[in-house]
Amino acid sequence: MLIDFVPDRSLYPFESRWFDSSVGRVHYIDEGAGPPLLFCHGAPTWSFLYRQIVKDLRDRYRCIAVDYLGFGLSERPAGFGYTIAEHTAVLGELIDHLQLDGFVLMGQDWGGPIGLGAVTARADRVKGIVLGNTLFWPIEAMANRAFSMMMSSRPMQRRILEQNFLVERVLLAELGSKLTAAEADHYRTVQPTAEARRGLTVMPKEIRAARPLLDQLARDVPVLLGDKPTLLVWGMRDMVFRPNACIPRIRDTFTDLDVVELPRARHFIQEHAPDAIVEAIAKRFP
Repeated sequence: MLIDFVPDRSLYPFESRWFDSSVGRVHYIDEGAGPPLLFCHGAPTWSFLYRQIVKDLRDRYRCIAVDYLGFGLSERPAGFGYTIAEHTAVLGELIDHLQLDGFVLMGQDWGGPIGLGAVTARADRVKGIVLGNTLFWPIEAMANRAFSMMMSSRPMQRRILEQNFLVERVLLAELGSKLTAAEADHYRTVQPTAEARRGLTVMPKEIRAARPLLDQLARDVPVLLGDKPTLLVWGMRDMVFRPNACIPRIRDTFTDLDVVELPRARHFIQEHAPDAIVEAIAKRFP
């Protein structure tokens, strides 16, 4: 199924583009000209999360932001599993389709492992990396694993499907007054039915189920990408990926790393601190 929703041009002033992947139709935006930047979102968001960053950088860069299958305006294909490994494979197809070379990857939340998983196989084409509130190793923290177990239970899976729980009670609960009513509706409306939210039910399970992929990334990222120029932009009030647990490991992985702390930002850094992220990217990758 495709989503029957047209974003408000005043909020999302971009041309929708489409890629027919091997398993479904992928929506993305491709704005501006210059060095390519590829933006990868997490859950339960979509490319709308990057709207302010793309608007502010497209005068200097070619800004590409993707919606994974099951998210945003992309298709919800029958038979697709919505696992991190499957999203990674589809993103790799898009990178090849667009013939991206000399590009910078930005990943936040699940966009980190999905993006890094796609580019480890294409490391020679990567100019640099931007990571924000994410990880690329197996998730061991008890709080995260408990969240996975709770969200994987039958009652909570039903609430995700029927009540849009991850959008209403996780995303919008955090962002609160930072969003206008129209902006909040753009997160709600692209997941209009239980069937459209099927992909959202898988992401919490993947905290535990994606361990093989995360194990592989823990081995591959230092070897294949560890010497790439890297920028870390981190919301220091994130209770999901706590800075004291994550930042030191990322420092140990990348030999050419700049760290920008976002002192008042929580997990969804693109909404909390878009201007600081824009400034950091422009400074790191002029």
